[in-house]
Amino acid sequence: MVFQRKHILGLEDLTAEEISLILDTAESMKEVSLRDVKKVPALKGVTVVNLFFEPSTRTRSSFEIAEKRLSADVLNFTPTQSSVVKGETLLDTARNLEAMGATVIVIRHSMSGAPWLLARELDSSIINAGDGSHEHPSQALLDLFTVREVKREIQGLKVVIVGDILHSRVARSNIWGFIKLGAEVRLVGPPTMMPQDVEKMDVKVYYNLEETLKGADVVIMLRIQMERQGSGLFPSLREYSRFYGLTRERLKLAKEDVMLMHPGPINRGVELSSEVADDVHSVILDQVSNGISVRMAMLYLVASGGGNA
Repeated sequence: MVFQRKHILGLEDLTAEEISLILDTAESMKEVSLRDVKKVPALKGVTVVNLFFEPSTRTRSSFEIAEKRLSADVLNFTPTQSSVVKGETLLDTARNLEAMGATVIVIRHSMSGAPWLLARELDSSIINAGDGSHEHPSQALLDLFTVREVKREIQGLKVVIVGDILHSRVARSNIWGFIKLGAEVRLVGPPTMMPQDVEKMDVKVYYNLEETLKGADVVIMLRIQMERQGSGLFPSLREYSRFYGLTRERLKLAKEDVMLMHPGPINRGVELSSEVADDVHSVILDQVSNGISVRMAMLYLVASGGGNA
């Protein structure tokens, strides 16, 4: 199968076959990361711009390393040091970068839909690195890659996603990805953090963590977004941790070979205890390292495949 898409904007738009192709390509890219010289000329002469309007450590660093391993020319855009502070629009900023030779633009923005706007108006390939509370496709793809690497098959797995589903772009992308590859997805969290009509996405919704964990193959803990606590979604962090924090005792309810995941950064003692975060079941650091291979695959496929979609 040839990747026919010019952009990667979200997993809702991708087919199961396209997702699998990205994961297969990431396997090949991981071999590059195991070499003494971690570099290939696949994107030599290609200019990639990292257009990040939100703070990011893991995602931005991971994309930059991926780009450099593919030998691309890399430009990191900093909004606070640009004409954005003078009132320039997102589209005008992107058009100017494209006029300077940008072939691929990796964008993270607080506005849901920003990557779709650029994809509609520009000739450059667009990769969504997280838009508002909508999607975070590269995070979901690296999660899928990490699970497939360990379990070999995603079909039939029971995947539990815990926490603030309502505001989580990670959760949305993971739901689309795991469902399309045949997993059973269970969501659990406070009722105030659960989207209305989320069952329409073919997931199972719970409000009791212990019940949800029974028989789970994979547990994905979401970050509690401290910046949202002024909205009163739950009484306190202590209260949240009491009902939805993952402890070793609770993890024992899942399967013996359960995989524990977290997109980071971790709020230790809130979403999960330190002993669980560093437990033998945790693949959190594997997620970080696999993110480079997956993002290499995404960059390579859009830059070299590029159809009209």
